[in-house]
Amino acid sequence: MAAPSVLPLAGRALAILTALVTLIPLFYVVVYTVSTGWATSYELLVRPRVGELLWNTVRLEVAVVAASALFGVLAAWLTERSSLPLRSMWSVLLVAPLAIPSFVHSFAWVSLTSAVEGYAGAVLIVTLSHYPYVYLPVAAALRGLDPRLEESARSLGFGPWRTFWAIVTPQLRPSLLGGMLLVTLHLLAELGALEMLRFPTFTTAIYDQYQSTFNSAAANMLASVLVTACVLALLAELTLRGRGRYARIGAGTPRPATRVRLGLLAPVVLAGLLLVAVLSLGLPLAMLAYWVAIGSSTAIRLPLLVQTTLSSISLGLAGALIATALATPVAWLAVRRGGLLSTLTERATYVAHSLPGIVVALSLVAITIRVAKPIYQTTPLLLTAYVILFFPLALVSIRAALAQVPPVLDDVGRSLGSGPFGVLRRVTLPLIWPGLGAAVALVFIAVSTELTATLLLSPIGTQTLATRFWSHAESITYGAAAPYAAMMVAISAPMTYLVTRRAGFGRS
Repeated sequence: MAAPSVLPLAGRALAILTALVTLIPLFYVVVYTVSTGWATSYELLVRPRVGELLWNTVRLEVAVVAASALFGVLAAWLTERSSLPLRSMWSVLLVAPLAIPSFVHSFAWVSLTSAVEGYAGAVLIVTLSHYPYVYLPVAAALRGLDPRLEESARSLGFGPWRTFWAIVTPQLRPSLLGGMLLVTLHLLAELGALEMLRFPTFTTAIYDQYQSTFNSAAANMLASVLVTACVLALLAELTLRGRGRYARIGAGTPRPATRVRLGLLAPVVLAGLLLVAVLSLGLPLAMLAYWVAIGSSTAIRLPLLVQTTLSSISLGLAGALIATALATPVAWLAVRRGGLLSTLTERATYVAHSLPGIVVALSLVAITIRVAKPIYQTTPLLLTAYVILFFPLALVSIRAALAQVPPVLDDVGRSLGSGPFGVLRRVTLPLIWPGLGAAVALVFIAVSTELTATLLLSPIGTQTLATRFWSHAESITYGAAAPYAAMMVAISAPMTYLVTRRAGFGRS
């Protein structure tokens, strides 16, 4: 009787421990803020500059999250539920922008024209870079929906649009809100792209404080505002998600879902998707090719390029596998157990994702110097920072997949003689494999292109593609920076393609 409780207890303990580790940067910000004193804190927060940064951050968040949600859902419906020609190709092309780091998107546009600098350019370029965070989980949810629900609605006289809004949209709520939350938190922590586009937000201001004046008190005051914004976003997502249940019986019907014919709209839809593909993929890749081939400052040092590539790949794989493994028990706890403790554990892991990488890195530096100096500037500490920063990328995908697996299947497995590990291996993991695949892909791409935490925490002598790219881009030597940016795209693109294919995307 004791054996079945071992796995749940171990999973619960691991989930809580993971949540506590991800809260280290928050503790650092809070302690530093309190030690600054209320009078000083008030003076630092009540400034016109803070109001300007708050306005810039809010209007950028609203515009980018809304645009990403609208296009992400539309694109997911087109590839999964319509008669769109070449659906497999479009499924891959719509996910592919994830392979290009957002600061490389900005690099490509800024090196083409300075007209994109400012608010409008930031909304356009960041949306083109971030919409796959909505498209990916929504498309996965659509693929996993039982088409009998939609067929039943149509048999009752519902048209395509009414079926979508009344039957499909409520089932997409966890995936859609999860994707919007990812975009929100990712944008709160965005640095490189907005620095290049010269659009100041809280994150860029914090970076400037640390780099130019080393004014830690002012920077941590700004970071505390970011934490508040993150908490508000988490509460909003939690409220909107509600308490609905989305599980279904079985792994899905072997019959494909009935697709809505686009008819005369097909050419218009294809033209719109082609325009998005050109802006989000074609232009960045074309500019990278231009600077690699023509840039006068190009001087590729092949051994260094190979070394930084191997370093980025190894760190990306290690970070992705660790984050996915740790996110699984947290998602399981949130979906299977519920309750206040489970909710707090899950929500806690999102907080650090809203903090700039430099704040997460400095918090780890401060703590390790005081209590764990032997691991200062080591690979394990760098991987810890990656897990803290990108944990929600894995959690959202796994949670959405687990939400569609009915708990009764676990009970059936145990009633047939399987132990907890047997049920996990033979029942749960095969059903959530698409979510695990998406989690690995998202975290690998994020880690292999991470910049600020890597600059501060990487062991001496370790260089990645992102750090080499940034050192050249800061000095406006576009030709020298381009090979490292191109290699980041090269190692991210196959990973994105292979894992999303394994997860079921791009298949007819």
